[in-house]
Amino acid sequence: METLSIALLGTGTMGGGMAANLLKAGFPLTVYNRTRAKAEPFAAQGARIADTPAAAVKGAHLILSMLSDDAASRAAWTGTHGALAAAEPGAILVECSTASPAWVAELAALAKARGLELLDAPVTGSRVQAEGGQLTFLVGGSEQALDQVRAPLEAMSKEIIHLGPVSSGVKMKLLNNFLCGVQVASLAEGMAWLEHSGLDRDKALQVLKSGAPGSPLIAGISARMVSEDYTVNFLLRLLSKDLAYAHAAASQSGVDLTTAANAQQLFDRAAAAGYGEKDMSAVVEVLRHPAHPKP
Repeated sequence: METLSIALLGTGTMGGGMAANLLKAGFPLTVYNRTRAKAEPFAAQGARIADTPAAAVKGAHLILSMLSDDAASRAAWTGTHGALAAAEPGAILVECSTASPAWVAELAALAKARGLELLDAPVTGSRVQAEGGQLTFLVGGSEQALDQVRAPLEAMSKEIIHLGPVSSGVKMKLLNNFLCGVQVASLAEGMAWLEHSGLDRDKALQVLKSGAPGSPLIAGISARMVSEDYTVNFLLRLLSKDLAYAHAAASQSGVDLTTAANAQQLFDRAAAAGYGEKDMSAVVEVLRHPAHPKP
């Protein structure tokens, strides 16, 4: 089987790990990032660096996008020197960004008009999983298209789950991130309460982590809140965006995610206080220091 030539749009927190694993697996790779400096380190690993999305997808059999939001995705695919118009006939497009179902459906229609097929394949996992090739891809689209690009996806992941037609992946991802965001917001409030309650923090956290509220997310995020190490695993401002997308998507199904709206308000407060570019666990700081934020 011919080795797939791949273009990757976006080499940020997640895309960077994905690029490294594709190169490690031996796939010919071209990368594009709006800030070129974030893409340049991959040249030493064998990647070609492109100055525009259109240049990146020249000759690519598979085009992956891992960008921050609908606006960034739209710009990369359909903006000036966008990837969609320049994509080769027969190329398969895979949108890995956590985007809105509405934009994914629109992008799929635009791709179809060009005779191209789109998969939406956002991922679960954060920076550590991206770097370790341990992501889980949540895929919407045709199984036939997925089978054609399964090998490169496997090089970046521990699991690939096909969920149904296009937009199924992003719907699942938003549901996942909605539940995560609400848990992180609740933990932040609980942590602030705990620290002002007179309880022994370490003992109290052990009770919570080993009891019914315990989860891998609670264990990991509480450790970051205790250490105040907000090295980015998942950007705080992006979780706020995901909660907004989740709220809008659920409303299309007649469900009002009131807990998502409340959690988003807390993350928005944290972003306004200067924590938007830090890890999502930094949300606790606006509750610890409501009058004196320390970004």
